[in-house]
Amino acid sequence: MPCNSTAPAGVHVAPFVNRREGSGDPSSSSCAPPSNSGSDAPKGRQRRTTVPERPDLPINLWSIMKNCIGKELSKIPMPVNFSEPISVLQRVTEDLEYADLLETGSKLSTLEQMCYVAAYAASNYSTTGHRTNKPFNPLLGETYEFDRMEDLGWRSVTEQVSHHPPAAAHHAEGRGWTMYQDFTMTSRFRGKYLSVIPIGFTHVVFPSTNSHFSYRKITTTVHNIIVGKLWIDNHGEMEITNHTTNEKCVLKFSPYSYFSREQPRKVYGIVRDSEGIPKYVVQGTWDKSIDMFKVASWNNNHEKPKAEIDETSLKRIWTCHPLPKGAEKMHNFTQFTIELNEPEEGVAPTDSRLRPDQRLMENGEWDEANKKKLEIEDKQRVVRRRREAEKELAMKRGDKYEEYEPTWFTRVQDESNGALIHQYKGGYWEAKERHDWSKCPDIF
Repeated sequence: MPCNSTAPAGVHVAPFVNRREGSGDPSSSSCAPPSNSGSDAPKGRQRRTTVPERPDLPINLWSIMKNCIGKELSKIPMPVNFSEPISVLQRVTEDLEYADLLETGSKLSTLEQMCYVAAYAASNYSTTGHRTNKPFNPLLGETYEFDRMEDLGWRSVTEQVSHHPPAAAHHAEGRGWTMYQDFTMTSRFRGKYLSVIPIGFTHVVFPSTNSHFSYRKITTTVHNIIVGKLWIDNHGEMEITNHTTNEKCVLKFSPYSYFSREQPRKVYGIVRDSEGIPKYVVQGTWDKSIDMFKVASWNNNHEKPKAEIDETSLKRIWTCHPLPKGAEKMHNFTQFTIELNEPEEGVAPTDSRLRPDQRLMENGEWDEANKKKLEIEDKQRVVRRRREAEKELAMKRGDKYEEYEPTWFTRVQDESNGALIHQYKGGYWEAKERHDWSKCPDIF
């Protein structure tokens, strides 16, 4: 079946290469060699290059999933057999695998920055085509830090700030940029597929131009839950806004269809200036690469733009890192993901690396991991019931009840869109330097 590309809204774009590798199987893909792999940086500590191989243990999927139809995924107790040995906090941090795009963007004009932010946003989905297992749901108060300042030029801290609904707050800072986001989601299992709809905004700030970008993440759908080979699609429109200049880009992730002539996993977007005039086209696929082009001319129609691009201006701004050798036996992790759960000294006692059920699962001890998972979750339920009882008693007495407060984040109103977000209030790295974790709850 042909995989010809059709341009969005009349925009003339360079032809795509036919990348489909499997007949009728949209999950078939491989990444091109990276032009600059951050994980290969010569500086810093020597990090691990493998994780224990995933055991090939049979499980009756339907016996577990048949009672889950229509329910919220976060409320369904799942054995570790469906998991990968990283937490949601580590999965959120995984967005930063291509943070070098933000460092490059920090040195450019605001419109070029928009192109690089769009490429960064698309790169966040680059591993989903290979990964169909779910990360561990974090406990309330669980944290995850990743300090790559020495080799990659950035550091990141994430905290589970709410249990119902589950929500994580993430803050990262690098050379010339800051990124922060709240991550929560809704999800529904419909029998044949499972859809995950993220809620909240991702923000990127470049002090060099005073630019403040934000965007919402798109929907991810897991197909063939019961019968057939699992495969994942990312689809929807992502509007990226520079709140400082009012420049915008609508980045469209095309849904997969066997009957469509669209390139599978195609991403395209038009970058417009503050007057709504197209200046750049960004296009590619979310699992391989993203290119940018300058717009040479357009038809002056804001609703239905017909633009011509300058094909000589083609610039590849992102290329996906290849999977390491033997990745299919190691949860299809990239080299960067392999490093996420590596044991590390000096982290907070609430860090995901220290979660015992997750560590047992990574080591292949699944029976022990499932027992420990139940123990940890029971401990969490006891704490939650105690807080609920204390709140009810305080209300009966007419006393003020202090709601749960995250350790490293505080809830504020976002100036750019009015939404309530969790803002990093500082102190984590200072506490680490002092070896003072007295603020951390006992969760494991």
